[in-house]
Amino acid sequence: MDELCRFCCQNEECPDYGKRGHGNLTVCMRYGPHQRRLLYCRTCKDRFSERKGTPLFDARLPAAKVVEVLQHVAEGVGVRQTSRLVGVSKDTVVRYSLRAGAHAQQLHDELVAFSPQDRGSAVR
Repeated sequence: MDELCRFCCQNEECPDYGKRGHGNLTVCMRYGPHQRRLLYCRTCKDRFSERKGTPLFDARLPAAKVVEVLQHVAEGVGVRQTSRLVGVSKDTVVRYSLRAGAHAQQLHDELVAFSPQDRGSAVR
Protein backbone atom coordinates (compact mmCIF):
# COMPACT_ATOMS: atom_id res chain seq x y z
CA MET A 1 0.00 0.00 0.00
CA ASP A 2 1.17 3.54 -0.77
CA GLU A 3 2.10 5.72 2.13
CA LEU A 4 -0.87 8.05 1.76
CA CYS A 5 -0.96 8.61 5.51
CA ARG A 6 1.80 11.21 4.99
CA PHE A 7 -0.51 13.36 2.86
CA CYS A 8 -3.50 15.56 3.61
CA CYS A 9 -6.10 17.38 1.54
CA GLN A 10 -4.72 20.66 0.16
CA ASN A 11 -8.13 22.29 -0.38
CA GLU A 12 -8.52 24.89 2.38
CA GLU A 13 -12.32 24.69 2.13
CA CYS A 14 -12.39 20.92 2.76
CA PRO A 15 -13.43 19.68 6.23
CA ASP A 16 -10.45 17.27 6.06
CA TYR A 17 -7.94 19.98 5.11
CA GLY A 18 -4.60 19.38 6.81
CA LYS A 19 -5.66 16.09 8.43
CA ARG A 20 -2.99 13.51 7.72
CA GLY A 21 -3.80 9.82 7.64
CA HIS A 22 -7.53 10.51 7.67
CA GLY A 23 -8.28 7.88 5.00
CA ASN A 24 -9.89 10.35 2.62
CA LEU A 25 -7.18 10.27 -0.05
CA THR A 26 -6.70 7.88 -2.95
CA VAL A 27 -4.45 7.84 -5.99
CA CYS A 28 -6.67 8.55 -8.99
CA MET A 29 -3.91 8.53 -11.62
CA ARG A 30 -0.25 9.10 -12.39
CA TYR A 31 1.01 11.82 -14.68
CA GLY A 32 4.13 13.31 -16.25
CA PRO A 33 7.46 11.79 -17.21
CA HIS A 34 8.23 10.88 -13.58
CA GLN A 35 4.77 9.38 -13.00
CA ARG A 36 3.81 11.62 -10.08
CA ARG A 37 0.68 10.62 -8.21
CA LEU A 38 -2.47 12.68 -8.55
CA LEU A 39 -4.34 12.41 -5.26
CA TYR A 40 -8.11 12.54 -4.91
CA CYS A 41 -9.94 13.63 -1.75
CA ARG A 42 -13.15 11.67 -1.23
CA THR A 43 -14.50 14.38 1.07
CA CYS A 44 -14.34 17.44 -1.21
CA LYS A 45 -13.77 15.65 -4.54
CA ASP A 46 -10.67 17.78 -5.22
CA ARG A 47 -7.58 16.48 -7.00
CA PHE A 48 -4.00 17.65 -6.45
CA SER A 49 -0.41 16.59 -6.99
CA GLU A 50 1.43 14.65 -4.29
CA ARG A 51 3.96 17.50 -4.36
CA LYS A 52 1.47 20.31 -3.75
CA GLY A 53 2.32 22.14 -0.56
CA THR A 54 6.04 21.26 -0.81
CA PRO A 55 9.04 23.18 -2.19
CA LEU A 56 9.17 20.58 -4.99
CA PHE A 57 5.73 21.49 -6.37
CA ASP A 58 5.99 22.55 -10.02
CA ALA A 59 9.76 21.94 -9.92
CA ARG A 60 11.49 21.49 -13.26
CA LEU A 61 14.73 20.17 -11.79
CA PRO A 62 15.07 16.57 -10.62
CA ALA A 63 14.40 16.22 -6.89
CA ALA A 64 18.02 15.18 -6.22
CA LYS A 65 19.30 18.40 -7.82
CA VAL A 66 16.89 20.55 -5.76
CA VAL A 67 18.02 18.77 -2.59
CA GLU A 68 21.64 19.38 -3.56
CA VAL A 69 20.97 23.10 -4.05
CA LEU A 70 19.19 23.36 -0.70
CA GLN A 71 21.93 21.42 1.12
CA HIS A 72 24.52 23.93 -0.08
CA VAL A 73 22.33 26.85 0.92
CA ALA A 74 21.68 25.32 4.34
CA GLU A 75 25.44 25.00 4.87
CA GLY A 76 25.82 28.71 4.22
CA VAL A 77 27.34 28.46 0.76
CA GLY A 78 26.66 31.60 -1.27
CA VAL A 79 24.27 31.79 -4.21
CA ARG A 80 26.97 32.15 -6.86
CA GLN A 81 29.13 29.39 -5.44
CA THR A 82 26.12 27.06 -5.13
CA SER A 83 25.24 27.88 -8.71
CA ARG A 84 28.72 26.84 -9.88
CA LEU A 85 28.92 23.73 -7.69
CA VAL A 86 25.52 22.34 -8.66
CA GLY A 87 25.50 23.53 -12.27
CA VAL A 88 22.35 25.65 -12.21
CA SER A 89 21.77 29.37 -12.68
CA LYS A 90 21.90 31.87 -9.82
CA ASP A 91 18.22 32.59 -10.35
CA THR A 92 17.44 28.90 -9.83
CA VAL A 93 19.31 28.87 -6.51
CA VAL A 94 17.42 31.96 -5.36
CA ARG A 95 14.05 30.59 -6.54
CA TYR A 96 14.39 27.29 -4.68
CA SER A 97 15.80 29.02 -1.60
CA LEU A 98 12.76 31.29 -1.46
CA ARG A 99 10.39 28.36 -1.99
CA ALA A 100 12.02 26.32 0.77
CA GLY A 101 12.11 29.33 3.09
CA ALA A 102 8.41 30.06 2.60
CA HIS A 103 7.59 26.39 3.16
CA ALA A 104 9.71 26.29 6.33
CA GLN A 105 8.01 29.45 7.63
CA GLN A 106 4.56 27.97 6.99
CA LEU A 107 5.49 24.70 8.69
CA HIS A 108 6.98 26.57 11.66
CA ASP A 109 3.84 28.66 12.07
CA GLU A 110 1.67 25.54 11.89
CA LEU A 111 3.71 23.65 14.47
CA VAL A 112 4.11 26.58 16.85
CA ALA A 113 0.38 27.29 16.72
CA PHE A 114 -0.29 23.82 18.15
CA SER A 115 2.64 23.62 20.56
CA PRO A 116 1.69 23.32 24.21
CA GLN A 117 2.83 26.21 26.37
CA ASP A 118 5.73 25.57 28.70
CA ARG A 119 4.26 25.83 32.20
CA GLY A 120 7.66 26.52 33.74
CA SER A 121 8.07 29.78 31.82
CA ALA A 122 4.52 31.08 32.30
CA VAL A 123 4.25 34.40 34.09
CA ARG A 124 2.04 34.27 37.15
